[in-house]
Amino acid sequence: MNDVDVREAITEAHHQEWARVVASLTRRFRDLDIAEEAAAEAFATAVLRWPTDGVPPNPGAWLTTTANRKAIDRIRRESKRDDKHREAVMSYDDSPPEPLGAIEDERLRLIFTCCHPALAMETRVALTLRMVGGLTVPEISRAFLVPETTMGQRITRAKAKIKAAGIPYRVPSAEDLPSRVSGVLAVLFLVFNEAYLATGPDSEPVRRDLSEEAIRLTRLVRSLLPDDGEAAGLLALMLLIEARRKARFSATGDLVTLGEQDRGSWDAGLVAEGHRLVRERLASGAPPGRYQILAAINAVHTSTPEARATDWGQIVALYDQLVRLDPSPIVALNRAVAVAELDGPQVALASVDRLGASLDGYHAYHVTRADLLRRLGRTAESRAAYDRAIELAGNTAEIAYLTRRRDELA
Repeated sequence: MNDVDVREAITEAHHQEWARVVASLTRRFRDLDIAEEAAAEAFATAVLRWPTDGVPPNPGAWLTTTANRKAIDRIRRESKRDDKHREAVMSYDDSPPEPLGAIEDERLRLIFTCCHPALAMETRVALTLRMVGGLTVPEISRAFLVPETTMGQRITRAKAKIKAAGIPYRVPSAEDLPSRVSGVLAVLFLVFNEAYLATGPDSEPVRRDLSEEAIRLTRLVRSLLPDDGEAAGLLALMLLIEARRKARFSATGDLVTLGEQDRGSWDAGLVAEGHRLVRERLASGAPPGRYQILAAINAVHTSTPEARATDWGQIVALYDQLVRLDPSPIVALNRAVAVAELDGPQVALASVDRLGASLDGYHAYHVTRADLLRRLGRTAESRAAYDRAIELAGNTAEIAYLTRRRDELA
C-alpha cells in the first residue's frame, strides 16, 4: 500500500471512527477532555505507524484500543494520588455496561448527552459538532460566521464550564429528550450543511458520508419524538436537498445552480417522501417552526418540472414567516434572492446592500450581490463582488462555478 492509500485510509478512519472512539472513551473515563485528547493521540500514532506497519485489518478496533491505552497513560501521568491510579486500573473491569437509556444508537446517544441544557445553545452545538460530529474548528467557525479564534475559545470555555460546574456526563432518559432535542437538531442541521457544500480546502465538494449520517440520525430522532414537528421538518428538508445531489455538479465538477439543474435526475423517491412529511405537518395545524418552513420552501422549489414555473410569491410569503421566527441576516439574504425573482434585481439589491455590515465575511452575500449587479448590467461592480466571493469561498466546485461566471462578464 503506497503513501497516498495510507493517507486516504487514515482520513476515512477519521470520518467514520472519530465519534465512536470518543464515545467509547467518554463512557469509560467520564471526562470529555481525556476522551478527545486520547482519540487525537491515537490518530496521530496511526499517521506515524500505518505508513510503516500497514493499515490494520480492523482500523476502528486498532484506534479504540490505542486510544484506551493513551487515556490510561494520561491518567497515570497526571495522577498524584493512589486513588487516581486505582481509577485507571478500574477501567479494565468487566462490570456490566451502563444501561443505554432511551437511545440505542451510540452516536445519537452521545449527541443528546453533549447537548446539555446547562450550556448556552450555541455553545452546546459548537462543542457537540467538535466532539461528536468530527468537524474541525475552522469548519465550525464558518458555520457560525465567526473567526476561528473565537470559536476555539468558545469550545474551550464550554469544556471548562462542564468541569467547573460539575455537569454530569449522564445518558439522557426519555424525559430528558424534549429539553435537548432543539440542540440536537441544530447539530444535525449544521453537519448536513457542511456535507452539502463542504468548506474544507481539501474536502470533496460534497461529503456524502456526512449527509447520509445526518439523515440517518434525524430519522432516529423523529422515531424517538414522533410528535416533534421540527424533527419531521428537518428530515423533510434534508431529503428534499439530498434528492438533488446528483444534479448539483457538472461533468467537469462545476457547481450547477438550482435553476439550471436537470430535474429529471432528481431522486423522485426522496422528493415524494419530503413532500409527504411537509403535507403532514401542514395538516397538523400546529404553528410551523424554522425547519418546517425551510422544508416548505424546498417543497415549492421541487414541486414543478421546470424552474421557470416556480411560485416565487409563495416562497417570499414563506420567507416572511421565517423572518418572524428567525430575523437573522442570512434569512434576510435568502429572502432577497426570492424577491429578485418576484420584484426584480433592483429591489432585491437594496435589501442585500443593507446587510453588508453583518455579512461582509460571508461568501454567499457577495455571490448574491454579484448576480444581482450582473443582471443590472453593472459589470465592474459585479466582477469585484465575484472576486470577493471567490476569495471567501471554500468549496472547490463553487469556486470553479464563480470563476466561470466572473470570466463570462463582458
